[in-house]
Amino acid sequence: METFLVGGAVRDRLLGRPVRERDYVVVGATPEALRDQGFRPVGRDFPVFLHPQTHAEYALARTERKTAPGYRGFAFDATPDVTLEEDLERRDLTINAMAEAPDGRLIDPFGGYRDLEARTLRHVSPAFAEDPVRLLRVARFAAQLAPFGFTIAAETQDLLRQLVVSGEVDALVPERVWAECEKALKSPAPVRFFEVLRAVGALDVLFPEVARLFGIPQPPKYHPEIDTGVHTFLVLDQATRLSDAPEVRFAALVHDLGKGTTPAEILPAHHGHEERGVALIRDLSERLRVPNRYRDLAIKVARYHGRVHRVFELRPATLLKLLEGIDGLRRPEGLEPFLQAVEADKRGRTGLEDHPYPQADAVRQALQAARTISAEALLQQGLQGPALGEALRRERIRAIAALGLQQRRTVADG
Repeated sequence: METFLVGGAVRDRLLGRPVRERDYVVVGATPEALRDQGFRPVGRDFPVFLHPQTHAEYALARTERKTAPGYRGFAFDATPDVTLEEDLERRDLTINAMAEAPDGRLIDPFGGYRDLEARTLRHVSPAFAEDPVRLLRVARFAAQLAPFGFTIAAETQDLLRQLVVSGEVDALVPERVWAECEKALKSPAPVRFFEVLRAVGALDVLFPEVARLFGIPQPPKYHPEIDTGVHTFLVLDQATRLSDAPEVRFAALVHDLGKGTTPAEILPAHHGHEERGVALIRDLSERLRVPNRYRDLAIKVARYHGRVHRVFELRPATLLKLLEGIDGLRRPEGLEPFLQAVEADKRGRTGLEDHPYPQADAVRQALQAARTISAEALLQQGLQGPALGEALRRERIRAIAALGLQQRRTVADG
């Protein structure tokens, strides 16, 4: 029985990245032999075990054979005579098909180190095109490794397109699509994930609401980039600059989905796109099983981002309605993620990437002013029920009005 460190731990060590997880392959063993040593089985489809002390994953060396469409349509062989090279050959990319022996020796039968040095994402074998999950993984690796300048080999890009054309991508389950998407949203360059999907035709299949934004015009006065899809990717880039939170980045990605369904006769205007976008976000979130915290922030941003942009034109009563709409009075901790996504929208326009955004500070000040008004003082005056609610609202409007935000409009316009 021999044990080798494999996959991401080897790749990341060679790249100089932190190694967060260590996975091992065991050659020449049986499930019984590992259980006898105290390893705990966790694999459902093939033998994977957790080390009794470190809890690292140890998998028996295995091969796989395609038996049906989809990423679950495989038969596995994990008998003791499967070699390390055979196990590595079934992996997706050459940079993930390297192993390290206990003595530190690098085992690299498919040129992973060469591709690592060349910053190339390249498939190991033609069997790559049998598993649609690999398309998502390549897109995600492109996002995670973007700071290193990785590109996708042309022949690998062809296989990604083949996965789309063959219909294999249609078999992906929503949970797996979202899992890879969420990892990409946490990466240094989430936009690369979606750029790769679009380049090979998978964006139309997996995120059709985003794909249809490309080619939709916007008024050049407000959007020098004109194309709504281009704007969306610029906004995602800006959200990445402004926040590490994947929820903020997701909200940036989907904030303008409603523009994809604007009637052609009113283009390039997009009246009513906010509420149309809310419905599309709900549909997308339900289809992909997107967690509620992502969906709820995205809906707030889609519905209210335009009002924040016009905050210096809003009457104090309307501004209070905005604060109530985003639930800022009850949950003020949600204001910053909301404003980060909205600011990303304003900056995600050609030539405006570093433009100041005083509207965000105005909303912060308005919320702070409104929250200084408490119900206790009004209760002491004997107010109750509807009268208390109306007085609270009136005092909050007065506090917001005292800020004089409308007088700052020329500053924002400049």
